[in-house]
Amino acid sequence: MELDAGYDSGAQPPAQGHLVRADYTLEGGGSRIAAARRHAVALLDRMRTEYGLPVSQRVRDSTELVVSELVTNAHKYALGPILMQLRIGAGGVDVVVWDSDPDVPVVRTADPGRVGQHGLEIIKKVAEKLSVEREPVGKRITARLALVDVSSAA
Repeated sequence: MELDAGYDSGAQPPAQGHLVRADYTLEGGGSRIAAARRHAVALLDRMRTEYGLPVSQRVRDSTELVVSELVTNAHKYALGPILMQLRIGAGGVDVVVWDSDPDVPVVRTADPGRVGQHGLEIIKKVAEKLSVEREPVGKRITARLALVDVSSAA
């Protein structure tokens, strides 16, 4: 499932303006959702243990949640492979998911009585930024999460 990890064992820790990037092609059925979560957690753990980046449990959990929601939506609505890119720099974690479905998702208003379709609503709560870009084929959704917890930065 892993297409290309955009880092190597000799990579330097991310500094201001420098990104570590990992790219994945997720194919197959529902197992790609779990695989995407595993990739994200493994990369964050590597950044913490090998490079000393301050990846808190909250950041790890939020990234895993965002990956799960975005890949689940792509799996549900798009045909074919899903591309996921994780970019980690000193300031944050970008989760980028591309799929072939050209329809741009809509963030619905909160409705506790609605069953399902809360994914983007949840992502907007945990991410600093959420953007959707149409591509020549499909769309690309990017969610940015702060690397450092606001409460621990004070």
